[in-house]
Amino acid sequence: MVPFFSRRLALKSAACGFGYLAFADLASRASEKEPAPLAPKKSHFPARAKNVIFLCMEGAPSHVDTFDYKPKLKADDGKAFNKARAGFGKLLASPWDFKQSGKSGLWISELYPELAKHADELCLINGMHTDVPAHPQAFQHLHTGSFQFKRPSLGAWTVYGLGSNNENLPGFVTISPPLNNGGPTNYGSAFLPAVYQATPLGGGGPGFGGMGMGPRGGGGISASNIKNPKQSSTQQRSQLDFIQGLNRSALERDPENPAIEGAIESLELAFRMQKDLPKVMDISSESKQTQSLYGIGEGTTDRFGRQCLLARRFVEAGVRFIEITSGGWDHHRNLKDSLGNTTKNTDKPIAGLLADLKAKGLLKDTLVIWGGEFGRTPYAQGTDGRDHNHKGFTTWFAGGGVKGGQTVGKTDEYGYEAVDGKVHIHDWHATILHLLGMDHEKLTFRHAGRDFRLTDVKGNVVKEVVA
Repeated sequence: MVPFFSRRLALKSAACGFGYLAFADLASRASEKEPAPLAPKKSHFPARAKNVIFLCMEGAPSHVDTFDYKPKLKADDGKAFNKARAGFGKLLASPWDFKQSGKSGLWISELYPELAKHADELCLINGMHTDVPAHPQAFQHLHTGSFQFKRPSLGAWTVYGLGSNNENLPGFVTISPPLNNGGPTNYGSAFLPAVYQATPLGGGGPGFGGMGMGPRGGGGISASNIKNPKQSSTQQRSQLDFIQGLNRSALERDPENPAIEGAIESLELAFRMQKDLPKVMDISSESKQTQSLYGIGEGTTDRFGRQCLLARRFVEAGVRFIEITSGGWDHHRNLKDSLGNTTKNTDKPIAGLLADLKAKGLLKDTLVIWGGEFGRTPYAQGTDGRDHNHKGFTTWFAGGGVKGGQTVGKTDEYGYEAVDGKVHIHDWHATILHLLGMDHEKLTFRHAGRDFRLTDVKGNVVKEVVA
């Protein structure tokens, strides 16, 4: 079994004490014969997006307080949800006002004043629904298309299908990765070769804990073991060639083992990353104006702003898929203060990201996604909270061939259940792959005697999203 973060082994190799070029020629010859797994690949049809930035709001944001305007909910505040479901509690109006923004007139809550300035870039998907109202299952479903089994993540499938545009950087990066709800399963490669899994950067910090806790913990964003203090680059290369020779020999004995192939490629990538990754992660070269655009240096927005700026730099450097996780969205109580804080932490950084991508001509080729694993109930939990709601919620897309300034699908008059233009997680995945130029039914991998795909045997492209 290859360790999950196998590419780190190359960066820790100083402690191993292996010798010189015993199998260097074998490793070199074998690598010359095989195409690099991260090399750019041709899409099934012309792609509208080349890269993805997924802004993952872990814990499930309340759609009825952010992007799904429900005047009926405000009018019926305090009433029983309805006669059939009176035991669920009383309707809770949003404490925040909504207003129409942009030329398109999208309804956006006052919680997002900066993001609202980019309303005409947003496609709000208000008809989302998923299968299970429990965080671990729904979060894994959001990321892998399955809540029952370990499957490759959306990012891994994307890089498997398209490769990357920089051979010295990973194709998939996760910044402040989730620690809860399946942890590495949400950005792993499962039965795909290990080279397609994400490289995690930065610590996740405490989980959301079900009580609307704040953003993920402090500390710098870094890559573990990116430098080897004991060996020169030449020495590391010699050592790695020996290890790779052993791996190649093992692969000759077991040619159908994708774990060995994944280890070989991950170790090579880890060696190359030492040169380029620190440069991309150094934001000191960015102007004060750019850093201010993201809210860097402004207290509450500093951490998420740095992460969003890193995402833009990774897109520029050719990384295919970048995910940023923001925790603290599970608001069972203290809704007004907690949701107000989490949106304040992220509003300016996200708006800055969209503005910066657009100014640099990158937004047209970069699909930006925002969302969590499900939504919240229109009725109160306690006096000032909302419970889990998997029957209706909101995500949004921007850039990357998306038709902005529109709302797709809708929930009922209170925001409890998707009733029109319903979009299941499988449809959501199929649409993302479509924007990237991939047919979700053709992007398959043979495993355990059958062809697997991200969308299992379901999923339809939501054509209204596509420009």
